[in-house]
Amino acid sequence: MPDPAEIAVISSALPAVSTFVLQRLGRLLDSRGAKPEEDVIVPAGLVGELQLPLQPDQDILQARRAELELLQEALAEYVDDTVPASSSDPRFLRNLARARGALEDIYGQHLTFEGEDRPASGPFVHQKVTTLSGEATGMHSGEITGNSRVVQDVETVDVGGKLIGMKGRRITKQ
Repeated sequence: MPDPAEIAVISSALPAVSTFVLQRLGRLLDSRGAKPEEDVIVPAGLVGELQLPLQPDQDILQARRAELELLQEALAEYVDDTVPASSSDPRFLRNLARARGALEDIYGQHLTFEGEDRPASGPFVHQKVTTLSGEATGMHSGEITGNSRVVQDVETVDVGGKLIGMKGRRITKQ
């Protein structure tokens, strides 16, 4: 379960953070959720660089749809400003942290804001494999820029198996 204190450290940027997270949540649940999101307004307090357009993983989105609907319902009073977003509201912070965690999983990118002690915003891959017989590549792109992260947990690589973390023509960090 996400730690509400994880988001509480950014209380000065809370309105921008909550707006960003709640807009992404709403977008994923409406009819446009399956499409890449190119018109994203990235809040000033975001640390790192998002890979745009935001492209949801459709399998993860479908698997987590019920959870997203519950989170949207739990956060509805904050969306319409019936209740103001507050860093002293543990229920709000807990649900906002859960929503962010779901979005990170669906988009495959960290969403990190100023004041947080976590990896910078940007693409990530976390692969968990018991036995690798063939080939597994964490990230492959013609160009990987900004912050990106690959974590591969593999217990055994069989003879002839191949494990690649990142592969790209150009990998840069800004």
